[in-house]
Amino acid sequence: MGGLDYDTAKKLAASGDAADRRFVASREETQPEILYLLAMDQNVEVRREIALNTATPRQADMVLSTDVDEGVRSGLASKIAALVPSLSADRVGQIERMTLQILETLARDRAVAVRGVMVAALKDLPNAPPSIIQQLARDLDATISGPVLRHSPLLTDDDLLEIIAGAPEDERLCAIAERADVSVAVSDAIVQTEREAAVASLLGNASAQIREETLDRILDLAPKHEPWHAPLVRRPSLPAAAAARIASFVTDSLVKVLESRTDLPPETRQAITQAVRQRLPAAKAGIGTGNGLVEEDEAPKERPADRARRLHKEKKLTEDTVSMALGQGDRGFVLASLALLSGLPLPIVDKIIAGQSPRGVTSLCWKAKLSMRAARQVQMRLAQIPPSNVLNARDGTKYPMTDDEMKWQLEFFGVE
Repeated sequence: MGGLDYDTAKKLAASGDAADRRFVASREETQPEILYLLAMDQNVEVRREIALNTATPRQADMVLSTDVDEGVRSGLASKIAALVPSLSADRVGQIERMTLQILETLARDRAVAVRGVMVAALKDLPNAPPSIIQQLARDLDATISGPVLRHSPLLTDDDLLEIIAGAPEDERLCAIAERADVSVAVSDAIVQTEREAAVASLLGNASAQIREETLDRILDLAPKHEPWHAPLVRRPSLPAAAAARIASFVTDSLVKVLESRTDLPPETRQAITQAVRQRLPAAKAGIGTGNGLVEEDEAPKERPADRARRLHKEKKLTEDTVSMALGQGDRGFVLASLALLSGLPLPIVDKIIAGQSPRGVTSLCWKAKLSMRAARQVQMRLAQIPPSNVLNARDGTKYPMTDDEMKWQLEFFGVE
């Protein structure tokens, strides 16, 4: 069909037949002033055509952004959101300001369908208007905020931490946990919520950065949270101590998955094997015979303190060994190991642990040349110090006291 001249367009726009007005409203060559008048047409189908027409002047779009008809507003949202990639950050004229205002109005629209159109177009755009993304990310409807929280590159860690602090429902928290390259700070915040679904999503996100200390916290809680077990087993780059702890509480089928992993370093696979052996029931003292007698067939099990001394003599008593024993609740072995590694008498080590002093226990671990990560676990798992009282690392990995301060702490227990 040929072009539409002004007189013809004006005549059709004034027609009593809605079909004529719809025709004019749909044509890109229709003059802007006629399109503006038709934006206030009584017929909703006419207004829907105006909303979709890319030639409609922005002033008419402003009118349509608050139209009573959801279909009009949805069509407008689709058209205006599609313009975002072409908006210039360097040029902020009247058209750009009106476009942004329309976007902000539609982002607050009462209809989920309208806001959903905005989300579909803007959720992963690097140049989406930040104010619009902030609005949509905080939408109380998870079908709106979820995709933005999951995909938008414009959300900073501060934004995400603020949203997490607001205790959002599981759907929104899971969306944050599923973002690409979740930072250490955001992972920590998600784990602190202890929300089962969100932590499961975080563990299943291979790109999420999770500190060993945070992973230890997850493992403390994991036996009671079955949905965490499978993603834990498949978690990349598992530390040896963590892998051993996982093997101690997951089902046999998941243990087999863990054992079959070929991407883990040899020391981690060795730790898994050792943990699996310790899962087995205690070796039977003998085998029942037909005449009711029991026949001894295995040597007595090595005592924890003897095993610690043997490993120390063989130079195999490492931090990983101690961490694995902590995870398995082998208190006697850990106490003996701390004594051997620190060079302190076992009664003094026992006294320090029994005192439940975060500074005293931390100083003992320093004396034993353990990392601050291990010292935190000793505080919680061996000394039973509540998490709120535990002494944490400085700058992520460093001991929070000076050497002189730790020597002074040990002097209280008679250590010279």
